[in-house]
Amino acid sequence: MPYQRIATEEAFATPELFALYRQMLTNKTIQDPGFLSLWGFYLSSPSARATQIIERLQDLGERRIGDMDSTSVAMHILSLTSPGVQVFDAATAVAFAKSSNDQLAEAVRKHPARFVGLAAVAPQNPPEAAKELERGVRTLGLKGAIINSHTLGEYLDDPRFWDIFAAAEALDVPVYLHPNSPSAGLIQPLLQRGLDGAIYGFGVDTGMHLLSIITSGVFDRFPKLKVIVGHLGEALPFWLFRLDYMHRATVNSKRYAVLKPLQRKISDYMRENVYVTSSGMAWAPAIQFCQQVLGAERVMYAMDYPYQFEASEVTEMDAVGTDLDRRKFYEVNARAVFKL
Repeated sequence: MPYQRIATEEAFATPELFALYRQMLTNKTIQDPGFLSLWGFYLSSPSARATQIIERLQDLGERRIGDMDSTSVAMHILSLTSPGVQVFDAATAVAFAKSSNDQLAEAVRKHPARFVGLAAVAPQNPPEAAKELERGVRTLGLKGAIINSHTLGEYLDDPRFWDIFAAAEALDVPVYLHPNSPSAGLIQPLLQRGLDGAIYGFGVDTGMHLLSIITSGVFDRFPKLKVIVGHLGEALPFWLFRLDYMHRATVNSKRYAVLKPLQRKISDYMRENVYVTSSGMAWAPAIQFCQQVLGAERVMYAMDYPYQFEASEVTEMDAVGTDLDRRKFYEVNARAVFKL
């Protein structure tokens, strides 16, 4: 092909992370219903899906590269699987973020043509998260930050977390806002219906999170900040007209004290500060729609390995759009955003 396929939302985990997850589940030291639902299943189920995902997440060598070769994927942008360190106390989260980043950087050093990494950070301690992002970028050669949506029910629209955004803007690296299971305040109706996971709940939580970041004024405060979201923007691109209209109407009505005027429309921030990836959404009409409304330079390829490892999905865009659109989608945009 006249391009390389760079997959931009590909997960990994360390054995130490899973050991602590298992300990937390066994000792019942965490009550977060989303964590219990997600990892209570994956770390205990004998199903082929669960066991293969657990195995593949921990492989940063031959098996993963073999899977990439078999599906003609040239490079993985790797990030610590959700919820990463964001379910721990602050001290544990800071320590595990450093350890995970060191291991990720070592894997990148071993396979520099195949792997690129995003730094895990601990929002539980925003100043330390900013420091770890700087260390990850300047010392370890990582290319941005991964934030797995909420941190024990807290969201990044709260200004106390904005040290992370300040660091990302200063370093000129993106923040990838990845899904987490919905927070305790959102999850119950979804959980009762089996809809709390990737089928719908992840998008509900992460779409709300991104929208709240925009409406809180983050991009007015940090106009050069770049945020990436998967799953073609967690549905927000399809709502742009209504989001602009209702945000303007609600601000003008002064119904909510928390909603303040912004310098631009929500759709402007989506087109100027946000990038979306196709993770889990290998569907040409939706990909083309996002290219149309956000711009072809704002949409990147992702597989969502190993959670959605389907060889038939990889070539979905090979016969869609122009040659330039395909090159941007698979390779050019990722090289620009991550400075590859």
